[in-house]
Amino acid sequence: MRTSQVAPETKSDGGYAALADTFDEFMTTFAEFRDSNDRRLREIETRKGADVVTTEKVDRISDALDRQKQVLDNLALKRVRPALGGRDDALSVADVERKQAFDSYMRSGDERALRSLETKDMSYGSGPDGGYLVPDEVEAEIGRRLASISPIRSIASVTQVSSAVLKKPFMVSGPVTGWVGETAARPKTGSPSLDALQFPAAEIYAMPAATPSLLEDAVVNLDQWIVGEVEAAFAEQEGKAFVDGDGVNMPRGFLDYDREPEADWAWGRIGYLATGAAGAFPAENPADRLIDTIYALKAGYRQNASWVMNRKSQAAIRKMKDADGNYLWQPPATAGSRAMLMGFPVVEAEDMPDIANDATPIAFGDFQRGYLVVDRAGVRVLRDPYSAKPYVLFYVTKRVGGGVQDFNAIKLLKFGVA
Repeated sequence: MRTSQVAPETKSDGGYAALADTFDEFMTTFAEFRDSNDRRLREIETRKGADVVTTEKVDRISDALDRQKQVLDNLALKRVRPALGGRDDALSVADVERKQAFDSYMRSGDERALRSLETKDMSYGSGPDGGYLVPDEVEAEIGRRLASISPIRSIASVTQVSSAVLKKPFMVSGPVTGWVGETAARPKTGSPSLDALQFPAAEIYAMPAATPSLLEDAVVNLDQWIVGEVEAAFAEQEGKAFVDGDGVNMPRGFLDYDREPEADWAWGRIGYLATGAAGAFPAENPADRLIDTIYALKAGYRQNASWVMNRKSQAAIRKMKDADGNYLWQPPATAGSRAMLMGFPVVEAEDMPDIANDATPIAFGDFQRGYLVVDRAGVRVLRDPYSAKPYVLFYVTKRVGGGVQDFNAIKLLKFGVA
């Protein structure tokens, strides 16, 4: 098996050559995986068991596929990232003034201009309250980066609010309806029963550090630096909370809600189907459980549905075939796109649990309709030159919440007898 090599990124091609070479390497590795796994399956059929060497080779190539896919995703992300902090003449006078004031605060701690602007704007951000608001373009760029690298955020519905809690009404029971003739009287219908889902925004933070020399270097774009430093930290914390957060000072993850067998499902709970085997797929026709999970969703939700699982679960499914001998898992069609499972995209979320008895490591659904991410407007930065001398710490905070908004839209596959 060839080792993955990434071509150096050049300014002329914007990294396209590296992306293309890595994608070709990934497809070559997948072809080798397919051939080795076919050999393993033939050995099982003829010898009632696969050769140990063959099994180890399949697992080794599968791990290589995971690593190459991660490199591929990172290269694709770098290519689509827009430059931050363009020409000042593209901004309004007010934007330029605020950007210059923020830059002065970041580099030297001079907050006079920034305090004056925020007092004039009657902003809730201030030094004693925990920092100053970053410029709008920096906040927007953080949001774009998170949407690209945070697995659940990338497929969920995202809304921005100015209050601490978003209350979203929903119908417990719909209005009474009926058929009438064109000229017949319209009798009064019953009133719908309404309730409200609440999505409080909790604080998430990161604390990057900078050296005085970096801050004094006028060539360094501090806007770009702060975005790059916090994106991974925010995405990692968000990703876990959106999956299994308990809703206490954090978003509530979709795995934290009560679960119900699909046959007994009721609003307010997440429906699941069982594999029928403890901690595993059934020995015969394991793909049938995936098909059952797909069709547990109503037709209107399947059109935009995705699979959500971690790489270990994906590796287990990667070896499966359908009744016609076709692999259920298919590699991305192009660099930067998602792998497909039975015609639906696979979203890799490492915070999903591993396959184990009574665990629910695989989710399927329309997360745009099913899960809501709530961002409170405003990202704040507090400069701290004292706590870690000679380094300068930047305490960056934003408020985010989340939870299930449509319990029809998400189904789980439980690895258990019932």
